[in-house]
Amino acid sequence: MKIKRILVSQPKPQTEKSPYFELADKSNVKIDFRPFIQVESVPTKEFRTQKVNILDHTAVIFTSRTAIDNYFRVAEEMRITVPDSMKYFCISEATAYYLQKYIVYRKRKIFHSTGKFPDLIEVIKKHKDETYLVPLSDIHKQEIPDLLDKNKIKYSKAILYRTVSSDLSDLKDINYDILVFFSPSGIASLLQNFPDWDQNETKIASFGPATAKAVKEAGYRLDIQAPMPQAPSMTMALEQFIKKHNKAQK
Repeated sequence: MKIKRILVSQPKPQTEKSPYFELADKSNVKIDFRPFIQVESVPTKEFRTQKVNILDHTAVIFTSRTAIDNYFRVAEEMRITVPDSMKYFCISEATAYYLQKYIVYRKRKIFHSTGKFPDLIEVIKKHKDETYLVPLSDIHKQEIPDLLDKNKIKYSKAILYRTVSSDLSDLKDINYDILVFFSPSGIASLLQNFPDWDQNETKIASFGPATAKAVKEAGYRLDIQAPMPQAPSMTMALEQFIKKHNKAQK
């Protein structure tokens, strides 16, 4: 059977120029979007049990917009005035610009990297005298504390939000030719929502080595993997697979 329907386990893109819409037109497939995971804020009462004092820190490391939202949420709920002297180190330029939602954007206090945490570490190393706060999800990349420890950076972790499985009961049965995943949490959500689901002919696509590993550990067959040298993006990997698969079905 030809590939006709794809489910991407992420929110629908807000821009009409998304490569997923181009893929749908080019490959003549229908693409649906449905987040398999969602983010829940950690209540302030629970945050207090972590015994982390925001004002004990002179800088904050942000790895996502969600981290920014929850950092300022907790500060507001605890009636903490974040000082103007606070420095912000952001994983990417887009994350840095998002800070404008909460503070007056001053470049002298805001630093950003390329989107990769090892590159951000190189920026942080130039400011070793700071004491850093790192707002994170309960599920986060071990690379973050590992690199901070390795470079002897003074920091505290603060778990301000958690990743939980979405309720997918309205999907009933998964009638798609390809399921696309971007995190191990998405695979965990599939298992939680559909414990008796049999993959059969459904193809599974995964982005990143951690997600690929989770697919295999769950006992599923991994059919499409990105990034790869010939397909650095998920949409490119999907396009190449669909073209080859549908051609073979003729």
